[in-house]
Amino acid sequence: MKSYFAAGASLLLALLFNWPLQVAARASQADSRWTESAANGWYAKQPWLVGSNFIPASAINELEMWQADTFDPKEIDKELGWAESLGLNTMRVFLHDLAWQQDPQGFKQRIGIFLEIAARHHITPMFVLFDSCWDANPKLGKQREPRPGVHNSGWVQSPGAKALEDRSQYPRLKNYVEGVVGAFGQDRRVLGWDLWNEPDNTNEGTYGELEPREKTKLVLGLLPQVFEWARAAHPSQPLTSGVWHGDWSSPDKLSPMEKIQLEMSDVISFHNYDRPPEFEKRVQWLQHYHRPILCTEYMARGNGSTFEGTLPVVKKYHVAAFNWGLVAGKTQTYLPWDSWAKPYTDREPAVWFHELFRRDGQPYKQEEADFIRKIIGG
Repeated sequence: MKSYFAAGASLLLALLFNWPLQVAARASQADSRWTESAANGWYAKQPWLVGSNFIPASAINELEMWQADTFDPKEIDKELGWAESLGLNTMRVFLHDLAWQQDPQGFKQRIGIFLEIAARHHITPMFVLFDSCWDANPKLGKQREPRPGVHNSGWVQSPGAKALEDRSQYPRLKNYVEGVVGAFGQDRRVLGWDLWNEPDNTNEGTYGELEPREKTKLVLGLLPQVFEWARAAHPSQPLTSGVWHGDWSSPDKLSPMEKIQLEMSDVISFHNYDRPPEFEKRVQWLQHYHRPILCTEYMARGNGSTFEGTLPVVKKYHVAAFNWGLVAGKTQTYLPWDSWAKPYTDREPAVWFHELFRRDGQPYKQEEADFIRKIIGG
């Protein structure tokens, strides 16, 4: 029934607006999830996508990256040049709703500048709109300095707890989604839209006491709306939200949040920081959806997740892969997760947890950089 309706709607739009039939077909389907055929057709046109989660070393969080006073095109250009030197061709980049609230036009201009820089380095980024991880109380203005010896001590959620609990702010969030996706939804320099990072993460062990009591319930109600808002902007790029924990081996084992993520995403995305056998098992689980698979977070050396172990599995299954962290900087994510319990103020970690490059542009491990360059180019 859907196929007959879509065909009729496409023909009607073509006749009414004198659009080419292919354009009309896209418009008639823009408000619904991509078909498997459309998703796989999009993916077939992409190179093997290998990149990092990116924030310049000069920024502690998304707001420091994007606010006008601290936006740093020179640093971004330099660091993306280092990424290009390894053959990386994509980045996953977090935006923030408060940056839009503060200065919509300026924010769009800075995103445009970022895309110009990325394109010069043959990098096509994926943007993340919302994020449930770390500090639930984001604030505009000058961002705090890093806590000495602590992993990701200044990262902030979007939306924050107050906005999540206050439904009167949802129209503002809708304007942000529709505004950003509307501005760049037809831009070929954009790979896709990751609508919500780890939506049911309640940050136990870091900021758990500051979280809304019913956070997961609130996000369960909001996430489907975010998909609807993004689709209403008619983007030509796919939408996704990545599953990150739990058992995805069969539909009956999925949590309510995972069902929303997997059933509404155009392409399937996931996170995994485990050793190669566990990583491969999860890829096999997700193959049942018959859609492109993107691993939007991996690589935690101290946890057994390495480039040398994971990238061969990624290449075997033609999965896209974004490791966490490009250059060691103010996020301090080269320090391990356990630094929240025991800050590394008097010692260096035995092995860097995340990140590829030191602040001066030298690879953390030259043999690792050589491996990445070789497997991408081979």
